[in-house]
Amino acid sequence: MTVLEHLEEFRRRLIISLAAVLAGGIIAYVLYVPILDFLRSPLDEAGEIGGVSVNLYLSGVTTGFVLRLKVSAFAGVILALPVVMFQLWRFITPGLDRRERRYAIPFVVSAVVLFALGTYMAFLVMPVGIKFLLGFVEPAEPLLQLPEYLSFVMVMVIGFGAAFEFPLVLVFLGLVGVVSSRALGKRRRLALLLAFVVAAFATPSGDPLTQTMMAVPLYILYELSIVVIRFVLKR
Repeated sequence: MTVLEHLEEFRRRLIISLAAVLAGGIIAYVLYVPILDFLRSPLDEAGEIGGVSVNLYLSGVTTGFVLRLKVSAFAGVILALPVVMFQLWRFITPGLDRRERRYAIPFVVSAVVLFALGTYMAFLVMPVGIKFLLGFVEPAEPLLQLPEYLSFVMVMVIGFGAAFEFPLVLVFLGLVGVVSSRALGKRRRLALLLAFVVAAFATPSGDPLTQTMMAVPLYILYELSIVVIRFVLKR
């Protein structure tokens, strides 16, 4: 393919992806209330753990509407993830051979599953992280703004979800021959260190427990990527 053909292909894949995000955003806009209740659940669980009731507040006339658009866009991206990942795969397949192209469905399914696993881990550790952070406001009563709280949750979800995609990147690099299972096996100590570094940057709560609960699964996924590259890809 020529450069112009690559640009045209990129444009087409991008339009399809944006259309999927828009469709997902419209669905999320309609389902805003249950989505908001779901995003609030870590705070409720943190309140139950800490034995306190934490209320969320909203200021400004237009803040509620803007916040609804923001949450809808966020949820729209997540709902459109399978389409986006498939379009990404289709964009890079011209550079792969026929044997490598057959991994399209496993690639998309793995991307969605890993992001879902990262999201699950985020909601698992958030109550503990929130309780830890709210402990610093005692004896004052916490007064949280809804936009700030939702930004915290969305950063946690994106951070965990994106971090859990890293093993998929390693497997893809193994597929195209950039890395091998032997090379990755020799860098286990570095991988463990990087897992904690990534966790430190991806978790806005900053507490050691949350970072550890992210770093340990990341390292386990690193080991699983070595297994996949060695026994599935034979690299």
